[in-house]
Amino acid sequence: MDKTEDITLLYQITQILNQTPDLKESLYNVLDLLAKTMHMNRGAITIFNPLTEDITIEVAHGMSESARQKGVYKLGEGITGQVIQTGAAVTIPRISQDPRFLNRTASRKDLGDQEFSFICVPIKKEKQVIGALSVDREYDPAYLLEKGEKILYVLAAMIATKVIHLERIQLEREQFKAETGRLQMELEKKYRIKNIIGNSNKMREVYQMISQVAGSNATVLIRGESGTGKELVANSIHYNSRRARHPFVKINCAALPANLIESELFGHEKGAFTGALNQKPGKFEIADKGTLFLDEIGSIEPEIQVKLLRVLQEREFARVGGNKTISVDVRIIAATNRNLEQAAADGFFRSDLYYRINVFPIYMPPLRERKTDILVLADFFLEKYARENEKKIVRFSTPAIDMMMAYHWPGNVRELENCIERAVLLCEDQVIHGYHLPPTLQTGKESDSLPALSLDSAVARLEKEMIIDALKHTRGNISQAAKMLNTTVRKFTYKAIKYHVDHRQYH
Repeated sequence: MDKTEDITLLYQITQILNQTPDLKESLYNVLDLLAKTMHMNRGAITIFNPLTEDITIEVAHGMSESARQKGVYKLGEGITGQVIQTGAAVTIPRISQDPRFLNRTASRKDLGDQEFSFICVPIKKEKQVIGALSVDREYDPAYLLEKGEKILYVLAAMIATKVIHLERIQLEREQFKAETGRLQMELEKKYRIKNIIGNSNKMREVYQMISQVAGSNATVLIRGESGTGKELVANSIHYNSRRARHPFVKINCAALPANLIESELFGHEKGAFTGALNQKPGKFEIADKGTLFLDEIGSIEPEIQVKLLRVLQEREFARVGGNKTISVDVRIIAATNRNLEQAAADGFFRSDLYYRINVFPIYMPPLRERKTDILVLADFFLEKYARENEKKIVRFSTPAIDMMMAYHWPGNVRELENCIERAVLLCEDQVIHGYHLPPTLQTGKESDSLPALSLDSAVARLEKEMIIDALKHTRGNISQAAKMLNTTVRKFTYKAIKYHVDHRQYH
């Protein structure tokens, strides 16, 4: 072959190796091409197993399956074993005159006096020999074996590159699969029912209802004030259901304008409206086989309510600007802080849609109705934000606890979490004090018209709080407590008596 033919051959081999991700199929096609272009009678690609130190024929041309299976060598055994052991090519002009040639496959025993040349080159992955490529062809004194060896070297490098590429893809797939599994387990762990914080009777009722409905496909309506944790309940229902391995798609209906929510829910076709440059799937399509969480469903406009009702009833819809009917299998979990009964009576919310989503209602109680959970939640958020901010804060002071218990928490759990995060950022020691809490908690009252504490009263409260905390920390030891506050035992004792603090209570 001339140079043009060589380039053409290598180009064809490149095309073959890139046609399919199936390496074995590619290698068979490569050997078939070599048989046509290099007048190859037989060819083989052998692979070295470093664990067993066996060399086996992975792909072959011009030999039977039984002959291929017989071709098993040890490292250094025969010409192939020598090439893989040394990493150097071997070229034999006439194999009948070389004693190293084992012919273990017995594929040449019936060829009579016909003479063959043999070329074997190593296949290297970086500096490691992973196999060998061997070719034999009819002996031709005019054929330059060195030229054939160079072509096989290039081919061996291309095969090694293909192997490395496929190994990298396989590794990435395995890593992706492992990471996906890990994230799925983290989600399931994070949203297990027991990870919703609260031990009050009202929360136990919520846990029971989640357990009852999670395993079904029933539509769930979660009701409650803003900040009570409705989305957390929706997460728990999905990740404890049979749909947990499928998508969980969330959409806040109140956050989208009326002219966009239809496109977000059902998708749109290209050119359906100004700005629709491409086809876009909606949330229902994305959530197929999984769960769709419609937060603040009471905010949806009446014209969208009609289309939403059809999807819930028929489980099918059409994209905006399209005529094709799309069927989906989606479980609906809705949430609202509105009075849907009153909205239906006033004509703002369709009564038929209300009855369709109100299959299994779950009521999330406000924080003021579950006072016993306040300290449990506060401790949870304290640990969370202390860890995030790398602070060693261990507890709340007694006055801080009193303030939290007296407050009415109009923002519910979300307000409590924000309050604790702020306190952690302000705190510079190991205890959250009352003065670390927001001003809204200072009176513990709903009305802003109540008079604030006088300066003397505020100082007295702070002194008493610091004395109690010091005694708690030192287990009632007055000397250590006074030292902790950088004052004398006499002054400490005087203040303790003044504020009716008995050190013996903290032994």
